[in-house]
Amino acid sequence: MLYGKDDQSKARSYVNPVFGSPASDRDIPKYKLNPESIEPRIAYRLVKDELLDEGVARQNLATFCQTYMEDEATKLMGETLEKNAIDKSEYPRTAEIENRCVNIIADLWNVPNDANYLGTSTVGSSEACMLGGMAMKFRWRNRAAAAGIDVSARKPNLVISSGYQVCWEKFCVYWDIELRTVPMSRERMSVDADAAMALVDDYTIGVVGILGITYTGQYDDIEALDEKLRVYNERAKITVPIHVDAASGGLYTPFMEPELRWDFRLENVISINTSGHKYGLVYPGIGWIVWKDEAYLPKELIFKVSYLGGETPTMAINFSRSASPVLGQYYNFLRYGHEGYRKIHERTKDVAVFLAKTVEDTGYFEIYNDGSRLPIVCYTLKDGADVRWTLYDLADRLQMKGWQAPAYPLPEALQDTIIQRYVVRADFAMNMAYEFAEDFRQAVDELNHARILDSDEPARKIHGFTH
Repeated sequence: MLYGKDDQSKARSYVNPVFGSPASDRDIPKYKLNPESIEPRIAYRLVKDELLDEGVARQNLATFCQTYMEDEATKLMGETLEKNAIDKSEYPRTAEIENRCVNIIADLWNVPNDANYLGTSTVGSSEACMLGGMAMKFRWRNRAAAAGIDVSARKPNLVISSGYQVCWEKFCVYWDIELRTVPMSRERMSVDADAAMALVDDYTIGVVGILGITYTGQYDDIEALDEKLRVYNERAKITVPIHVDAASGGLYTPFMEPELRWDFRLENVISINTSGHKYGLVYPGIGWIVWKDEAYLPKELIFKVSYLGGETPTMAINFSRSASPVLGQYYNFLRYGHEGYRKIHERTKDVAVFLAKTVEDTGYFEIYNDGSRLPIVCYTLKDGADVRWTLYDLADRLQMKGWQAPAYPLPEALQDTIIQRYVVRADFAMNMAYEFAEDFRQAVDELNHARILDSDEPARKIHGFTH
C-alpha cells in the first residue's frame, strides 16, 4: 500500500514546540481567565516555569514540614487524591485505614487500656489544636455551670507558654478566650510550672503543654505541670486539664525517649495533637488529635450529618478534603514500623548534633538547642562576639547558596534576643549536612572580611519565612 497527502487524518494540533507556541509568546494570564484553552503540556510548562525562582524545598531549614517521601508513597498519594476523606460510606477501606492510624497513635501515646479513647485526622495540627481547645472550652462551660460558677461573668482563659504557635492565638480570638501566657526567659526556654499555676483559676479551661516549642525546639516539663495540677485539682471547684500540643514531638519522642512521661500516662493529660507532616514523615496536610476518653469530648461537638442518604458523625472544622495524606501516613506506619521510625529519627538527631557542633566551633554563638532532644539547632550571637555583622546578614549570605535559615526575635520578654534556627528533617542526610557546614563556615568567613555598611539605626527586621 502507498501513502501520501490524503493519509493525514491523525494529524494533531499540538506538535508545535512548547516555546514555539502562541501561548509562550506572551505573558500568561494572571488575574483573568484566558479567553481560549491552551494545550495541557504548554500549561504545565508555563506554570512550572512560574516556580523557577522559588527556594528548593530540601534546602528549606525554616520548615518542620516534610519535603521528601519515598516514590511508592508519592505514587500511592497521587493515585488517591480524588478520595474524599469525609465520605466514609463510599470509601469504607479508607475510613478503616484512618481508624487504624488513630489506634496506632493512641498506642504510641500510652493511652490506658481501659479508656474509651477517640481521635480523628485533621488538616495539620492547627485544626487539631482548635478541636482540642473547643473540647476544653465546652467541657469547662458545662462543668462550671454545674458547679455554680457564673460562666457569663467574664471570659474563660487558657494558660500557655509565650512560645506558643499562632494557632493558639487564633483559637482564643475565634472562640473568645483570654490567652494567658507564661513568658520564657533566657534561663528557661520552656514553661515555668509555678508561673503557669499562678495564672490558673476557676475560669481556666485548660493548660497547654508544648512538646517542641516552635521558636527553640525545647520541651515543656509536662510532668511537672501535671503534678502541680494534681495538687490544685484536689481543692478546685472544677478540675483543670492539660492539652499537649505535640505538633513537633508527638511522633518523634515516643521513638527516641519512650521513658519520658509527657503523654496519657499522666493523670491530667486529656488530649494530644500532633502533625503527621512533621516527624510523622508525611507531606504537608495531615494532623491528628486523640482524647484519652470520650468523657473529655462533649457530645454537642459531634455532629451527625445527613449526607447522600447516610449519616456521618463528624467534629472536624473542615468537611471535604482529600484522603491522600491519611493514606500516606498509613503507608509510613506500615513501611517503617517502630524500628524504622527510630532509626530515621536517630540519624536525624545525629545530623542536628553535628550541625550544632559546627556552629559552636566558630566561637561566635551561644547554643540554645543543640539537637540532642528534638533535632533543632537554635543559637544567638554571643554578647561579646567581636563582629560587625548580624544573624540577618548571615541568613542573607546562606540564602545565596540556596539555604533558607531564618533569623528572628524571640517572643515577649525576650524580643531583644535575635536567634537563628535550623530544623533538621529526615531528608537532611549527613552528606547534605557536610555541604551546609562548609557553606556556613564560608559565610561566616566572608562576613568577617566583608565591607559592612554602617547605619544610624540598627535594622529591626525578621529574616524569616511565613508558614
